[in-house]
Amino acid sequence: MERRKIPLSKRLRRDWPLLMMVLPAVALMVVFMYVPMFGNIIAWQHYSPYVALFENPWAGWDNFARVFRTPAFWDAVVNTLMITGFQLVFFFPVPIALALLLNSVLTPWIRTTIQSIVYLPHFFSWVLVVTIFQQILGGAGLINRLLRANGMEPIEIMTNPDTFLLLVTSQAVWKDAGWGMIIFLAALSTIDPSQYEAAAVDGAGKWRRMWSITLPAIRPTIILLLILRLGDALTVGFEQLILQRGAVGPGAAEVLDTYVYYQGVIGGDWSYAAAAGLIKGVVSLLLVLGANKLAHAFGEAGVYRRETK
Repeated sequence: MERRKIPLSKRLRRDWPLLMMVLPAVALMVVFMYVPMFGNIIAWQHYSPYVALFENPWAGWDNFARVFRTPAFWDAVVNTLMITGFQLVFFFPVPIALALLLNSVLTPWIRTTIQSIVYLPHFFSWVLVVTIFQQILGGAGLINRLLRANGMEPIEIMTNPDTFLLLVTSQAVWKDAGWGMIIFLAALSTIDPSQYEAAAVDGAGKWRRMWSITLPAIRPTIILLLILRLGDALTVGFEQLILQRGAVGPGAAEVLDTYVYYQGVIGGDWSYAAAAGLIKGVVSLLLVLGANKLAHAFGEAGVYRRETK
């Protein structure tokens, strides 16, 4: 039976309290996210901040051609993809594992205590996170002081480009794994306990219940967050990396966001930096659309689903 479509006027009258509630957030998003997009026009100009916007000479696609011809840009792309791919493998599954482990804890106060402790670093700024790691792993940090006190050679972690990938991933896990855990715990709370009881009666053990009930129930949430993660693949933490770029060098810590910052804000090549940032945004959009299409192919809703009649 074909579903009747509710007229727009009737939906507006029905949902106006919800629309008014989200209106301030939409207004902020428009003012601070969509309106600044008009500034991307400088990617097609020889832009100078001392000249009116539309009085700058037009450059056509020259700035984009310069971006693709610059080896430093491709080095930043490689670093970005390496960090993103490494964190996708070793960071993305951590919140899922934490949620599954915490969901198995039956004592409420123990679960709440662990949840609060793991979630707390999410509220720390990256300046504080890097400072804490520096105090523990730095040249004059706690670990190296203990090594020197016992007659052993100190180890270089915070300034070693070879271990920088592990360092930034461990920092991201410590800071944000608790936030992801909260999301998956919310998804786990929607599972009907009677399903576990029925599976236990049928002789299913803990592992079988996890594979047959728990993971399929949170699969839509996993796919949704994975799609969002892929859309954010070219943005791997500007603050985190720029704070440590000087210690390990641009060869290890230069990603697209820091590259655009140093070319535009520091170097003053605004049009070139805008072109590089615009390329990054277009590729991120394509990644979201592609991953969402792939989710539809596997029968999941993804970020959005086109309504069919």
